[in-house]
Amino acid sequence: MSDSTKSTVRLLITCPDRPGIVAAVSGFLHSHGVNIIHSDQHSTDPEGGHFFMRNEFYLPGMDMDGLEDLREQFQADVAGNFDMDWTMNPVWRKKKVAILVSKVDHALMELLWRWRTGSLEADITMVISNHPDLRKSVEFFGVPFHHVPVGRSLREKVAAEDAILAHLDGQADVVVLARYMQILTGDFVTRYPNRIINIHHSFLPAFIGADPYRRAHERGVKLIGATAHYVTEDLDQGPIIEQDVNRVTHSHTVEDLKRLGADIERHVLARAVQWHVQDRVIVDGNKTIVFRR
Repeated sequence: MSDSTKSTVRLLITCPDRPGIVAAVSGFLHSHGVNIIHSDQHSTDPEGGHFFMRNEFYLPGMDMDGLEDLREQFQADVAGNFDMDWTMNPVWRKKKVAILVSKVDHALMELLWRWRTGSLEADITMVISNHPDLRKSVEFFGVPFHHVPVGRSLREKVAAEDAILAHLDGQADVVVLARYMQILTGDFVTRYPNRIINIHHSFLPAFIGADPYRRAHERGVKLIGATAHYVTEDLDQGPIIEQDVNRVTHSHTVEDLKRLGADIERHVLARAVQWHVQDRVIVDGNKTIVFRR
């Protein structure tokens, strides 16, 4: 990690749109000797809309104590005046990522490979699975693997979720469902609001639920896709982070669709996770604002 990265901070802002927001934010940062190195903003409507901003800024020697002081001053001098929801996160503290998976490994392997090569800006702290099959593959990367079987009854499912939450405690800023074929309870989801990312093997909102490639084949679709979204209590209805598609024809079998879809899934999920850990995503109701490079 370079010295500049150690002193770099990301600021995310959501607030009602009105004149003077950018000037107030940049003026505050300038008054504290900050160098803004990247800035994006978006307004849903200049009259009565919502304003979204993402800044990366650099201040030599910035540490956690200095950042906490800056946060307090920002709230007092700027955020309170504009009714802002905001975060100010240090780049040097990577987000902790825990991955939940079942038996299918392509999305998991993509994340582990990107993490191992340094292209995923996060710390993968563990992989949890309801099956033992992928233990050796995960441990090859030096990542802890936890097998938590899930029974069919509600009592067994709740017990499994309690065991998972015990593993996650203090070790997960974000939870990634890399083809974890279990539906999480509302109680679990509320523990990580807008911090559980799922990959759905369909171009949502089409073909919600199980076996979407077979149902897509039955409908004779000409496009297949994948969707990465935040998990909410409503199945496959959470805010969408990223999507992609591939063209198919009448000659493709269900197995062809699954093979092509798996390649889309792993890249879509990896991009969504990367954008989340880089503080590029702001949730706006059931939509997202994604500040891509």
